[in-house]
Amino acid sequence: MEFLQTITLALIQGITEFLPISSSAHLLLPYHVLGWADQGLAFDTAMHLGSLVAVITYFRQNICQLIKALFTALKQREHTDDSRFACYLLIASLPVLFVGFFGRYWIEANLRALSVIIASTALFALVLLAADLMGRRSRVQQDLDLPSALLIGISQCIALIPGASRSGVTMTMALLLGFTREAASRISFLIAIPAIAGASFLKTIDLISSGTTVNWTSMALGGIIAGIAAFACIKLFLDLIDRVGFLPFILYRLCLCAALFLMI
Repeated sequence: MEFLQTITLALIQGITEFLPISSSAHLLLPYHVLGWADQGLAFDTAMHLGSLVAVITYFRQNICQLIKALFTALKQREHTDDSRFACYLLIASLPVLFVGFFGRYWIEANLRALSVIIASTALFALVLLAADLMGRRSRVQQDLDLPSALLIGISQCIALIPGASRSGVTMTMALLLGFTREAASRISFLIAIPAIAGASFLKTIDLISSGTTVNWTSMALGGIIAGIAAFACIKLFLDLIDRVGFLPFILYRLCLCAALFLMI
């Protein structure tokens, strides 16, 4: 991969991974629009690992607190608000791991067309708009319960469709369930950790079994850039989302769809 391509793709991954605008759709755009070759499995794995390190680093204190609460609850056999929240986050993370493991090859072969990207980007932008307008925005993240965790977890499976946006669909479901914008965003980011870790693990296994020659320089550079960009986006998004809402991201998705439609 050329240096410019490495930098560009890493920035796209880092910036779009946690915003409700679909990282998978944006990573396909250089291939369709600029005629760039596919970035390859090794580079894709490195960028996912960079994003994973970013979200774990940002939420490190919350993660440590939740893990400690979970172990304390197991030891004392009595749940606290934090231990319940940790359990429900784990439950919400499971459906996409199952569906992604068994369906990834079919999805890769059948759902990466540009027409699918355009349709899903537009459709789920409108669904997010409806959720943002209709949601009560009264529940905080500690109000997460079993039914809500299951619904958010199931909705995350939709994000396997390029263009749907993992963060977008989980935030949409959380908003429909009455969570505040910030709570919906935090829940979305936290349940992304097992999902990204699982995807990175599967990609690593595929990479090892494929015997592909690895450009370690490109991998390291891409992972670092993607991680830094992702960390910055998480911080800015959480700082601003209650004030600006989701409308800018919805309008961006619709404009992107219109531009892609005109191009093809």
